[in-house]
Amino acid sequence: MVEFTYQNGILAGAGLRLRAACGRAGVSRYKQEGDGATPAGRLPLLRVLYRADRLKPPRCAVPLAPIGPQDGWCDDLADAAYNQPVRLPYPAGHEELWRADGVYDVIGVLGWNLAPIVMGRGSAIFLHVATTGMAPTAGCLALELPDLLACLATGLGAITVV
Repeated sequence: MVEFTYQNGILAGAGLRLRAACGRAGVSRYKQEGDGATPAGRLPLLRVLYRADRLKPPRCAVPLAPIGPQDGWCDDLADAAYNQPVRLPYPAGHEELWRADGVYDVIGVLGWNLAPIVMGRGSAIFLHVATTGMAPTAGCLALELPDLLACLATGLGAITVV
């Protein structure tokens, strides 16, 4: 699997140098839920989720699964499913993965705060499609769709955020 590095707005690896967005608060070694920062460190790519109604299955080196309107991700600090996928409707705070804006048409689930899950250390850190204009994220990394697909096709296995 291929390793990439994110630093100063560039995701680089496998001979690619791609413009990327990170969290609105930049990169932090002390990531906390809701702080708007992208966590520093090595983030393995665990799996890829995608909108099968909009895209063909992307080429990637990790497990791949389609998402549907009932898919979400819990970001509620008081809930036992914190930082885990959930089925909607869900009573606690969560993100909807089935979005109209296309930002989650492809989602790379990054291995942040998952083994073990520490309440408040941050949830739903993804590699996903950037908004128009590459606006900062809430803490994820984001690429334009063609760049995201090219990155995954290289066999992406992890991203080191500096």
